[in-house]
Amino acid sequence: MGTGFFNQGDLVGVLTTQPLDRVLDYKAPEGGCFLGAFVEVPLGPRKVLGVVWGPGKGDWDYAKTRSVIRVLDVPPMREEMTEFLEKAGAYTLTPLPAMLRLATRSPGLGDPPSMRKIYRMGHSAPDRMTPARNKVLAVLEEFGGLSFTLKELAEMAGVGGSVVKGLVAQGAVAEEESPRDLPFPPLDPSRPSKPLTDDQSAAVAALNDGDGYATTLLKGVTGSGKTEVYLEAVADCLKRGRQALVLLPEIALTSEFLTRVEVRFGARPAEWHSGVTMTERRRVWRMVGEGGAELVVGARSALFLPYRDLGLIVVDEEHDTSYKQEDGVLYNARDMAVLRASLCGAKVVLASATPSLESWANAEAGKYRRALLTSRFGDAVLPEMRAIDMRGEDLPGGRWVSPTLQREIAARIERGEQSLIFLNRRGYAPVTLCRACGHQIGCEQCDARMVEHRFLKRLMCHQCGETKPMPTICPHCEAEDRLAPIGPGVERMGEEVSTLFPEARVSVLSSDHYATARQLKAHIESIAAGEADIIIGTQLVAKGHNFPLLTLVGVIDADLGLQGSDLRAAERTFQLMRQVAGRAGRAEKKGLALLQSFQPEHPVIRAILSGDEEGFWRAEAVEREQAGVPPYGRMAGIVLSGPEVGPVFDLGNHLARNDAALKRIGAQVFGPAPAPIARIRGRHRVRLLVKAPKGVPLQSALAQWTGGLRLKGDLRLSIDIDPQSFF
Repeated sequence: MGTGFFNQGDLVGVLTTQPLDRVLDYKAPEGGCFLGAFVEVPLGPRKVLGVVWGPGKGDWDYAKTRSVIRVLDVPPMREEMTEFLEKAGAYTLTPLPAMLRLATRSPGLGDPPSMRKIYRMGHSAPDRMTPARNKVLAVLEEFGGLSFTLKELAEMAGVGGSVVKGLVAQGAVAEEESPRDLPFPPLDPSRPSKPLTDDQSAAVAALNDGDGYATTLLKGVTGSGKTEVYLEAVADCLKRGRQALVLLPEIALTSEFLTRVEVRFGARPAEWHSGVTMTERRRVWRMVGEGGAELVVGARSALFLPYRDLGLIVVDEEHDTSYKQEDGVLYNARDMAVLRASLCGAKVVLASATPSLESWANAEAGKYRRALLTSRFGDAVLPEMRAIDMRGEDLPGGRWVSPTLQREIAARIERGEQSLIFLNRRGYAPVTLCRACGHQIGCEQCDARMVEHRFLKRLMCHQCGETKPMPTICPHCEAEDRLAPIGPGVERMGEEVSTLFPEARVSVLSSDHYATARQLKAHIESIAAGEADIIIGTQLVAKGHNFPLLTLVGVIDADLGLQGSDLRAAERTFQLMRQVAGRAGRAEKKGLALLQSFQPEHPVIRAILSGDEEGFWRAEAVEREQAGVPPYGRMAGIVLSGPEVGPVFDLGNHLARNDAALKRIGAQVFGPAPAPIARIRGRHRVRLLVKAPKGVPLQSALAQWTGGLRLKGDLRLSIDIDPQSFF
């Protein structure tokens, strides 16, 4: 963008957050304005937020051109940030106004600084507790050191303002006059860290080596102490006077991580995620821009904060699918972190026990450095892993816990140890599986399993649209009446386990069951303290929680996810199984992980059991390379939607027939086919998939292909570059 100051009356181009396809001309206000200044401008009868993006075009009558209303009292947008928004928008085919909205998600940006009353936890106990008072104190306790306005605190606790005022009078809640936004307390990177193993010290040296941009894949088995290692990279960044960002995949993990940061650096960092109050969001946005926040811990949108000098981005659990934004602006935070760092000379640490194939391939090709942690921290040893061949188990219909797994759980209960029953329930539609031979019914037209549509009494392929009647005989072994959709829910599993072990304390751990992060945290703490014999959980338990008494993990449906319509099905199954197994035996007791499988000879199951991770990645890489799919080819998903299914399919067929722009770059179009979730909120969804060779200008071809379309009525089209899921 260059540098520049515009005098009063000069024409400036302002990018607004409104869905317009261009930068608008305005006259610079009294006192002038800088390039990158955040401004308020008139648009029709409204006042809207914008950023001075460059000089005006002057293709409009100067006399009729309106003036910028005012320049906001916040630091101007830095050049690397505008470049990041432009490049990220160009890569994801997102209009710039939508990118700017991601970068201005802070309430009250234009409000003048002023004094106001804020409320935080006090130092006295109230003389008597009431349910309403308890709610207020619970909110303050849940959000640690955060402060609230009276309105926010009362609303979050679901009480009237008088309850808060009553607690202030008792000293249980502190009321303070505060300037609008205060800097975060300084962090001390020179505080002593935990003693590091040789493995960890070598990894720290690798991460901190050199200045400027570099991306390092930090790979280590579950429990090897990756967090300690990357916190040392944070310390190094802070010592250099630069800011750091740590991205976490789940808000539920934040509180435990913040405690570790506080122990290491003596103060809490800034937080940015959906659980943070509007007051705090505004404070974080401003302080990041002014340099009053040294470390931000947050969700993927924290990438779009206006850092003054960003020196490090850590993407923890970099393989996690939650880094992909699936609505609005479709971007992958891991990839955007690498882009952002490359523009501001920052380092990136991608941390995972089971990296994505994309990151593994980049490390293989020498684009990323590698730092490896090969042993578990302290006395903990990796669990033994075995498969239970479900074809040989005598299991009644509608039951899921095999006799072998049942015996192992009973032995743990007797020894006072915990067992975890894990369900691989990740939003995949049910698989139709033969209970006699383990065969999953696949599509004859493409490499995908078929999904049962009960109302239609048909099986459908969500890759190509092929359908066929629901069979009664297995097409593989011809067994009759043994076909069944697999995949029980956690509640159903809870009932079965309570029937099998009536004396045991059974605890169901699923994110659907908790209204707040605080409830979830309390439940996890009670389990860790030994208040459950059997834990039943979904993906949530695979993420970073430490249960010292847990010595057995039983995976109920290890096959669910294999042969998916998703090209990453094998990779995700591998990652999840390895991570879940890693929960077992984290203290001095050795763990055992048992995978119930109808296909124990499947290459993925064999790779999981043998622990040959590199072998798995190499085999998976060869398969993907031969198929020309990511990371060795390019993909884009096109989702069309509308209230009536006919016009949506017509639009899909029109696109499929008129694909000359894509053919020119050697790309293929598959579809249209019904999206796996064919109707959402009353809108019918149809999908096309574009597959292209690596290194071709896919974005410009897609823009040309869809650019001339006139979408009639309520039809919508969205383009997902590098789709992670195919829903």
